[in-house]
Amino acid sequence: MLLGGVGSAMEAVTMAPPSDAPRAELHEIIGNVTQANARRYGARDSAGRTMDTAKLIQDPAGGYLAVYHTYINGNPRVSVATSSDLINWTFRRELGTSASQPHLMALNNGAYLIAWEQEPSNHLAFRYYANRGDLLNGVASRGFDAPRTLSSCAEGTPNIYSVTLSPDIDHSTIDVGAHYYWNCDRDRQQRGRLTNFRSWSTSAQGNVDNALLHWGVGGNIGDRDALNYKGYTYGVMEGQYTKNDFGSWRSFIYDYQTGNAEPLNMRTDGGSTAFANPSFTALTAPNGQRAIAVSMFLPSEGAKPGEAGQLIYYRTY
Repeated sequence: MLLGGVGSAMEAVTMAPPSDAPRAELHEIIGNVTQANARRYGARDSAGRTMDTAKLIQDPAGGYLAVYHTYINGNPRVSVATSSDLINWTFRRELGTSASQPHLMALNNGAYLIAWEQEPSNHLAFRYYANRGDLLNGVASRGFDAPRTLSSCAEGTPNIYSVTLSPDIDHSTIDVGAHYYWNCDRDRQQRGRLTNFRSWSTSAQGNVDNALLHWGVGGNIGDRDALNYKGYTYGVMEGQYTKNDFGSWRSFIYDYQTGNAEPLNMRTDGGSTAFANPSFTALTAPNGQRAIAVSMFLPSEGAKPGEAGQLIYYRTY
């Protein structure tokens, strides 16, 4: 009996998915905010605007770029900012009004693509900027607003998985994640494709939803992001345990190899408990080391003193 038990244990170890160990490393990098190289709670830009749902990327011209939204007189506005240290951000330009949840990608032709949730009739919107100057001046040379196809109520919170130019934006394939308002009741996952910047198709991602439903998520399943770490693709995703309870938002790590998710064990300086709108980026830190930059929104319902709002941090590895 003892030998059989040992053999079974060894077999289980041997058969463990190869993505397990890197995922555990990434879990620790993301989850332990107290061990970050630098962090900032309640992040605001140089104009004093809140940097809600910020997406951070490496700026090919040097330093870093961020897109985010700020509510001004009840209206969400998307802006872009620059930074040299990932913590202090200089406001550069407002890019969209009645717009929120932006995601930014630098393309290999020197251009930039942003996707966001556009109001009214909440839907996905895409804006293409031919170069860095156009981005910082808010001059988009292409625009596409996707028709709602999975929900009659709302579709939004996009992330851009990849962009393939063959050879330009008018001959391109853009792979996009988003949510749709399932039955006009709860957010659920979708994945779409924008072809040649004029043709949109999308489908529900029930398998992704199931990975969070497994943990008892009963409310919305919304924002997400993805990156490659040590040869494997992982995601971060938000799930709300109880509908309409902002204090029940949690973030999860998702393994695209196995289709499984697990709750992130988040540890902040004060011990906040609610975490929404996660995004992360693999980049080079200010000290030249490899790092993961993370951005999460901490709802006031679960935030400890001094920690509510947008949390931005990075950790080298």
